[in-house]
Amino acid sequence: MTTEEITEYAAERPARLSWAQLAPDVYKAMARLDTAAKKGLDPRLVELVRLRASALNHCAFCLDMHTKDALAAGESVQRIVQLNAWEESRHFYTDRELAAIELTEAVTVLTDGFVPDAVYERAAKHFEEAELAQLIATIAVINAWNRFGVTSRMTPGHYEAGKHQ
Repeated sequence: MTTEEITEYAAERPARLSWAQLAPDVYKAMARLDTAAKKGLDPRLVELVRLRASALNHCAFCLDMHTKDALAAGESVQRIVQLNAWEESRHFYTDRELAAIELTEAVTVLTDGFVPDAVYERAAKHFEEAELAQLIATIAVINAWNRFGVTSRMTPGHYEAGKHQ
């Protein structure tokens, strides 16, 4: 006799509103800004930055989306899982990635004393000025997406990598 355990999950919380449909010009502008911001950056680095900012901002929708996008870009499950404990798991990341992750945290959590000079200088050591500008733009853009996602309570779990919703 086989018994299957049935797991009952909590009900999915409905979105508050579909901001992309209600403000399509803003959504399209954000999509264009997102594309421009990440131009010239390594797609895996972009996804690490997006994942770290999204975790700090508690944006479940973006965590779902960018985990799937990171995997599709060739990122490993182990590095994605360890990202939220990156300070204890530094050996999984390059110095360049660590500088980007640390800058992401400083830009995302501005209430902790702005972006410290030491954090900025570490990032500037690993990125040329134009690249650094793109990285800062990418961090700013994911923070904006997170605010839309969290405020409108976008529902995670339905995103498919490679298919923009």
